[in-house]
Amino acid sequence: MSVSKTNLETRIAQALIRIGAVGFKPENPITFKSGIISPVYVDNRRFPFYSAEWKLVVEGFRELIIKDEIDFDVLAGIETAGIPHSAALGYAMDKPSVFVRKKVKDHGTKSRIEGGQVKDKKVLLIEDLVTTGGSSLAGVEALRADGAIVNDCLIIVGYGFEEATSAFAAAKVKLHALTNFSIILEEALKQKLFTAEQKLILENWFQDPWGWGKRYGHDVS
Repeated sequence: MSVSKTNLETRIAQALIRIGAVGFKPENPITFKSGIISPVYVDNRRFPFYSAEWKLVVEGFRELIIKDEIDFDVLAGIETAGIPHSAALGYAMDKPSVFVRKKVKDHGTKSRIEGGQVKDKKVLLIEDLVTTGGSSLAGVEALRADGAIVNDCLIIVGYGFEEATSAFAAAKVKLHALTNFSIILEEALKQKLFTAEQKLILENWFQDPWGWGKRYGHDVS
């Protein structure tokens, strides 16, 4: 049965919290690949360990594909976090799936695209989350270099940063997210995962993620 996008966004956020994939570490923040220092993390890699919640993700992707009328021939997962989701979705939808290496391997075919040919195929990219979009768009470039047509990207979580929005628009790729950071924060607060003081820290980070580390005395060198 189809569910509304709003309901789906909330259910995915709740699933993330339920499997312990959302954490708050203001004293020992993590550093994203982009260089952003963050007091919060979302670990989508936990999903395959929890079959019921993972099924919700795969079915959610199917819902978005139908709702947004995404036309594609092949699914592609970014190494490594996107691969299990693209493979599972491909199996569920009876569609071929490939994966995109982060860099060219130094042996074998020396290809970044593994699993099959994508030339002249409409490829739907699958990622676990997007912060600034750099890794995902590097995957788009690799697919297009092999002749693929890439117009859409499905993700589990989007942070909603303007930097990512602009980058995807410039690359002419539409981003489709199952849920976003704001909804995850809202659900976490309902479940008392964060205190009111921690909420202020998180909101401060979300307003200026690049400057948060310096403001809170964390090494940004």
